[in-house]
Amino acid sequence: MGLGTFLAFLGVALAAILPGIGSVFGINFAARAAGGVLTEDPDKFGSLFLYVVLPGTQGFYGFVIAFLILNAMKGLGTIGVMQGWQFFAASLPIAATGLLSAIYQGKVCVSGVNLVAKKPAHAMKGVIYAAMVETYAVLGLLISLFLIMAVK
Repeated sequence: MGLGTFLAFLGVALAAILPGIGSVFGINFAARAAGGVLTEDPDKFGSLFLYVVLPGTQGFYGFVIAFLILNAMKGLGTIGVMQGWQFFAASLPIAATGLLSAIYQGKVCVSGVNLVAKKPAHAMKGVIYAAMVETYAVLGLLISLFLIMAVK
C-alpha cells in the first residue's frame, strides 16, 4: 500500500470513527435523561424517542462520507500522495463537525427531555433547538462531499 492510499484510508477512518464517537456520547446523554423521565411516566416514550435518536445522525453522515471516499478511490485506481492528502482533507469537515455537533446536540436533547417531562405539549420546541445544532453537521457533510467530488 502506498502513502496516498494510506492517507485516504486514514481519512475514511476519521470520517467514520469521530462522528460515531460523538453519536455514542450524544445518544448516551439523551437516553440517560429519557430513561429517568420514563421511570415516572412510560407513556412519554414516543415524545422522547426523537430526542434520543437525533444525535445519532452524525454517525450516519460520517459513514456516508467514508463510503463515498472508498467509492471514489475505487474509480481512480492508484492513489497518489496528493490525492491521498485530498481525501484525507475531505474527511475532516464531517469528522470534526460530526464529533462535536453530536455531543452538543445530545446535551441540547437532554434539555428537550426535561421540557417534555414538565410540559409535554411543547416537545417540538426542543426538537427545533436540537435541529439547529444538526445544521452544522449537515454543513460538514456537504463540504466533505464537495471536497470528495473535487479530487481528480
